Amino acid sequence: MKMTTSNENVITKKDLQRMFWRSLPMEFSWHYERQMHMGFAFMVAKGLEKIYKDDKKGLSEALERHLEFFNITSHVSPFVGGIVLAMEEMNAKDPNFDTSSINAVKAALMGPLSGIGDSLLLGTLRVLAIGIGTSLAVQGSVLGPILFLLIFNVPAFALRYFCSMKGYELGANYLTKIQQSGLMKKFMLAAAILGVMVIGGMTNELVSVTTPLAIGSGDSATKIQDILNGIMPGMLPLAVTGIYYSLMKKKMNVLWLIIGTAIVGIVCAQFGILG
Repeated sequence: MKMTTSNENVITKKDLQRMFWRSLPMEFSWHYERQMHMGFAFMVAKGLEKIYKDDKKGLSEALERHLEFFNITSHVSPFVGGIVLAMEEMNAKDPNFDTSSINAVKAALMGPLSGIGDSLLLGTLRVLAIGIGTSLAVQGSVLGPILFLLIFNVPAFALRYFCSMKGYELGANYLTKIQQSGLMKKFMLAAAILGVMVIGGMTNELVSVTTPLAIGSGDSATKIQDILNGIMPGMLPLAVTGIYYSLMKKKMNVLWLIIGTAIVGIVCAQFGILG
């Protein structure tokens, strides 16, 4: 039951600062099935407890909602966390709020923010810090490791803190205006479409399945993989993902899926079916 009716924001600056600190162990529980989902749930848990303090069912549903797949450059994760808390506040106040839109927005932000975070922090700043630190360290200077830590971590921590504040501000201010203007349904539809596109792109990028099978022999042989790519690039990864999705919908144990994948992979590789 949604209890909150006030227009005042429940989340304060102190809550956002707490979320900033709780975002630091984001990757401590990373794993292949859902990656950062536990870290994200831990990051926003205290905020959710405050939003749903009189609604145990709502809190339970919110925590379960944020145990879905999530992966992003950890330094920008508080930006998504801030937007999520703002949307959870709207959900607590509005009984007609579509909760599926929360995960849709999360999925839509994963790809773009990861692209920015990886290229800016991991691909540029970290490389620069390593270059400067290493050049001093090889000369025996103690400033090498110190400068490396400072050059990378000071901007990274500043960005993380900035994202904690601005994410919530964006969600609290602009999403409310969008809702009041009557454009919320269109916004959520666009977010859902973008989220599906991101998941589709991740499927093609992260699931690697190819076949070395060919029709004919010698230089004139036609590779089946080329035919499949001509019909639709990434067809095999999509098919494999679809199989796994259907099996998981049937509540099959993930451990058995992993064991089955290993066995099928070994057999198919041995007989030259998959490469």
